[in-house]
Amino acid sequence: MPRAKPLRCLLTNDDGLDAPGLAALEDALPDGSEKLVFAPERERSACSHQVTTDRAFRVRRVGRRRYAVGSWPADCVRVALHEFASRFDWVLAGINHGANLGADVFYSGTVAAAREAALFGLPAIAVSHYRDRVLSAHDWSRAAAWTRGLLPWLLERPPGRGEIWNVNLPSLPSGPVSPAPEWVECGLDPSPLRLAYSVDSGDFHYEGVYSERERQPGRDVDVCFRGAISVSRLSLG
Repeated sequence: MPRAKPLRCLLTNDDGLDAPGLAALEDALPDGSEKLVFAPERERSACSHQVTTDRAFRVRRVGRRRYAVGSWPADCVRVALHEFASRFDWVLAGINHGANLGADVFYSGTVAAAREAALFGLPAIAVSHYRDRVLSAHDWSRAAAWTRGLLPWLLERPPGRGEIWNVNLPSLPSGPVSPAPEWVECGLDPSPLRLAYSVDSGDFHYEGVYSERERQPGRDVDVCFRGAISVSRLSLG
């Protein structure tokens, strides 16, 4: 019987090359996977879908199949495709430090990286971890295990052209969780983030509390906040 080809993945994020979530995503890959990592050299959270076309930026090889990119997450994908386009079956972005639910998907650099891959016809998954407290090493290890359990289901269901999977892991009490949280395929919550600012001498400071955001029953915010893994199919159109 012919041996199955290894899964070939491009990994990226918006938290930077040294982020624990990226390490957790690497740990979540199926055994035998081939990976290439192109990630920002520093944190680029909430950068949305920025790309750099008006200046040069540096890409440094920092290890075997690892590259630090001096630009945005979407640029990480663009450069990787330019250099190694034929080597990827999937693009995976994350695991983001913080949720990307509802309206967040329009601000997120992690989701933008997956969306950039979809623009070029590659199946892509963005994975994020909701947090209502400081995430520990144990949380990241658990996140890797949850993602590893979910990935086979996602990989068997490639999103259509112009679509991506957006996954959000819940914030649960520290300690073992057995079995893993259920995952629920659900729609995006269209509720906006609260308009909550304090003003001090003309300086505006956002005062919204993430865990108190509006949520519609059965949508991704509600699913994740109640302790399940939300799985949403997002369309570029």
